[in-house]
Amino acid sequence: MKRMQALLAVGCFFLLGSQPALGAEMVAIAGEDINMRTAPGIDQPVEWKLGSGYPLEVISKKGEWLQVKDFEGSTGWVHRKTTQKTPHVIVRANRGTEEQINVRSEPNTRAEVVAKANYGVVFKVVGTQGTWIRVEHAQGVSGWIEGSLVWGK
Repeated sequence: MKRMQALLAVGCFFLLGSQPALGAEMVAIAGEDINMRTAPGIDQPVEWKLGSGYPLEVISKKGEWLQVKDFEGSTGWVHRKTTQKTPHVIVRANRGTEEQINVRSEPNTRAEVVAKANYGVVFKVVGTQGTWIRVEHAQGVSGWIEGSLVWGK
């Protein structure tokens, strides 16, 4: 019995850890090639560059700098002025595979597939219905994605 409780606790930890904390502050990158730094300050080393809409969870603040975490758990710092509040999500399903998720015409699994998306593709959120998220891609694709397949918002 104790072993089953431990397994359930571990399973819940991983399930909860896969999405931002409930009520977590989320931002998205507002621009292309925005620097993610190792510490707050323009004199700090750049770890990598982020593209428009890339969603991030704010984990702390220091002045005009935000310490953020991405969907893979990597952390760094971005300047507040390089972010926006418009909600975005990123495909987190099928990591390490060529499999794609379906973007559908309506919020149900029987609806027509209007597009497919790989792991790491970013979408702007334009609405929700139950567990489904209505999304738009920068290249003009719009439709519905089941919420468990993406991270952010």
